[in-house]
This record gives sequence, C-alpha cells and structure tokens, in this order.
Amino acid sequence: MAVTAFAETPLEKEIAEQDAAMFAAFNAHDAAKLMTFFADDLEFFHDKDGRLTRANVAEGLTRVLTNNGDLRRELVPGTLEVYPVPGYGAMELGVHRFCHTENGKQDCGVFRFAHVWQKKDGRWRVTQVLSYDHQ
Repeated sequence: MAVTAFAETPLEKEIAEQDAAMFAAFNAHDAAKLMTFFADDLEFFHDKDGRLTRANVAEGLTRVLTNNGDLRRELVPGTLEVYPVPGYGAMELGVHRFCHTENGKQDCGVFRFAHVWQKKDGRWRVTQVLSYDHQ
C-alpha cells in the first residue's frame, strides 16, 4: 500500500509524518534529535558497513553531519510504502536521495531503505533498519 496524495490510510499518514520529522532532524544536522527516533536496541544493517548498533549509528551520524555541511536527504516521491505489523507497529519501505557538495560539485546518491517502526506507549521509534542498494 504505497502512500499517495489521494488514498492515504491513517497508518500511512502517521509513518509518513514520522519519516518527515526524522529526516527534518537529519537535514538540520541535529544528530541528538535524530537519535530520538531510534530505539535503544536498534539494529541497523547496511550493505556496505555491515551490522551496526545504536552507538555505531550515533557516532557515524554525528561524524557525517558534522563533516558534510550541506548534506540533505529527500524521500523520492511515490516510493514510500507502509505495511502494518499487527501488535507491534509498521514496516516502511522506500527510496531516498542524499546530496552534498563534493569537490565543488553537487553529488547525489539514490538508495533503498526499510524501517521497522514500533509504537510503544504512544510513541513511534525505529527498531530495525535495512539500508541497501549502495553503488
């Protein structure tokens, strides 16, 4: 069930809002705020970097956001898919683009992702991430 502007379920809307808020923190280069979207027991699987813990992710994000002043993420329109996980939360699948300036030129990469969101005590947090299709 892909998110569209015309037929959005309440769950799709909630997850799209969470995605937007999480990456607003990323685009503001606010690593501390960004990390509030991740569960303490986060498992992050990256097709180049392997399995990462929450501590690894926090360290990496802080370094990347500090060293890349204009790094930005945008969700590729029309790629967001949301599926319920009964009794737990939701799965979010999509494609996103990351851009920054390198050697004086705009450099962008397009990658795939999957987030598992848990809704606990009324709050959404990402418990698992798959980040893949890095060239």
